[in-house]
Amino acid sequence: MTDTKAAILHPGKLPVNDRGNGAATIPLVTRKCGARSMINGITSFQPGARIGLHFHNCEESVMILEGRAIAEIGDDRHYLQAGDTTWIPAGVPHRFLNESDEVMRIFWTYADIEASRTMLATGVEQSIDEEHEKARRL
Repeated sequence: MTDTKAAILHPGKLPVNDRGNGAATIPLVTRKCGARSMINGITSFQPGARIGLHFHNCEESVMILEGRAIAEIGDDRHYLQAGDTTWIPAGVPHRFLNESDEVMRIFWTYADIEASRTMLATGVEQSIDEEHEKARRL
């Protein structure tokens, strides 16, 4: 048995973090609800939104919930739609883009509570927890 209680999360009732460039994230499973080994959340991309090329210190999986996405993973460009799911090993540069005229939403999971993101353009590494704590709330 575990001493941690289960959590039920309602994305519509949680704070939304502005990621800039038309992207906004709702952290879901995090340390705050008792997670010890993984984190996840939902990020929405407005038409034309993109995030910079980056990599993580752990595996990541992303499922397209709504809309159409482009996933740039390593040197490959993939066209995705709702239901399509990626698995990205630690250290592999990637990013998601919305080049459509509709909102695109993804559900992401990091396989480590200590997940971090390193931006290729700057080399700056930041923990995902820290990134969400510093984010401007919408």
